[in-house]
Amino acid sequence: GVSHAVSTPWRPGLPVWQGRIDGMPVACHVQREGIGWRLMHRGVERSVLPLTERQAQLAELMPPPALADTSRRLISPMPGRVLSVVVEQGRAVKAGEPLCVVEAMKMENILRAERDAIVAAVHVAPGDLVAADQTLMEFAAPDDA
Repeated sequence: GVSHAVSTPWRPGLPVWQGRIDGMPVACHVQREGIGWRLMHRGVERSVLPLTERQAQLAELMPPPALADTSRRLISPMPGRVLSVVVEQGRAVKAGEPLCVVEAMKMENILRAERDAIVAAVHVAPGDLVAADQTLMEFAAPDDA
């Protein structure tokens, strides 16, 4: 993100933010947004996370969050119910091949293999309720088998 020097007498609860951003006077509407704020001015909206000078210094020292490696997993894109599982453990699958069907909001979603792989584990069965981001299957690369 971009950092700016900000000064203001504004306090949470006031609907209009007034202050200076990099020395320039600014007034805009403000709404709470998670742990930060949404500023709106002349059709432009920005999400901001105000930090004290010390908080900003410490934030720069934090390592970026590590992203989980999901390349060997089939993850449910939404909550729903498993209607069918068309592969079993140990089976070789090709990219684009159907793996299972999850029903969500009365729509059937066919989940397909993203790449050639071997099904290492199947964690769901027809009728199971699944959450968004739940691991449904795990894979091994064809050359790992």
